[in-house]
Amino acid sequence: MEQIIKQCVGIDIAKKDFEVTFSVCDVFREIDYLGSRKFINDFNGFRAFNKWVGKIDNKSIPLQFVMEATGVYHEHLAHFLYDLNLELSVVLAKRAKDFSKTLKVKKTTDKIASRYLSVMGLEKKLDLWVKPPEIYAKLKRLGREKEQVQGRIVQLKNQLHAENSCVWPSKSTIKRMKQTLKLLQKQKQEILNEIKKLVDSDKNLKAKVEKITTIPGVGLVTAVAVIGETHGFNQIRNKRQLVSYAGYDIINQESGSSIKTKPRISKRGNVNIRKAMHMPALASIRAGGNNRDLFVRLVSRSGIKMKGVVAVQRKLLIMIYILWKNDTVFDPDYEIKKGGNIKSPRELDLVRSIES
Repeated sequence: MEQIIKQCVGIDIAKKDFEVTFSVCDVFREIDYLGSRKFINDFNGFRAFNKWVGKIDNKSIPLQFVMEATGVYHEHLAHFLYDLNLELSVVLAKRAKDFSKTLKVKKTTDKIASRYLSVMGLEKKLDLWVKPPEIYAKLKRLGREKEQVQGRIVQLKNQLHAENSCVWPSKSTIKRMKQTLKLLQKQKQEILNEIKKLVDSDKNLKAKVEKITTIPGVGLVTAVAVIGETHGFNQIRNKRQLVSYAGYDIINQESGSSIKTKPRISKRGNVNIRKAMHMPALASIRAGGNNRDLFVRLVSRSGIKMKGVVAVQRKLLIMIYILWKNDTVFDPDYEIKKGGNIKSPRELDLVRSIES
């Protein structure tokens, strides 16, 4: 090869082990693979991996590590590399899969996956991963736990209603269901108390959360969910990136006169953020103001209520981000009032249905 200008290590990580590939590229963008190896996914494996890289690494050339976000199994290695001041990028599984298609990969193994991740690091300009503060990671875990417990409560209430409504209901089954429901509700309250205690422990975070919750419809749980899932907007640079990260970005396919799909949100982003924004959006619509006007305007045009709800979700998410970045409270008079735009009978009927 000609003069090497960049080197990258691709890491495909699993629960018990991880496969790595060391690749380099020259001034003509020709890529060469210098070696591949598998290591155990524990601290000893991390040390052996770092020692192996040190034998191949050219210290005078930039070195980058690229790994795919795999549940929680990549986190320990990511923290290990970050603490060594090494350049690391963590990419979403969807993005890594889309890139592999450009390489015409016919089959996928751990070794091949680590190889195309290394190529991705050589060819693409990827954002560097930054270790999030511990408090945001804890908020993220608690927020997801609360969502899981709430889902089980709803499921159990439905089962309890069905059991009570059947011809021969079982008293013992109903008793056990009520006991389980009581336990879940207790656990939910414990999680909420822990979230509040954690927020109160950080004065700066507490002040920001209090300002975010001045948005109509947005409470503590919603604010904490968004902050936790984005790690305090740690690597979010602008509104457009946030919208894409949450999966609210619009996709639309058009080609000639034969292919034309309806615009819709991608849903390729963080599903937990979208779940957290659903109920606040409904509350904000009922509260009136600009968000209800936005909902009414969109539904009157399309006839699809969910399209209006999603638009309000997206708007609330951006509001949370702006208040966080500007460290300010919600101003209801910030936007120009749009109440005078509601003129059609269809829009008026929608307003009455919301108010009732």
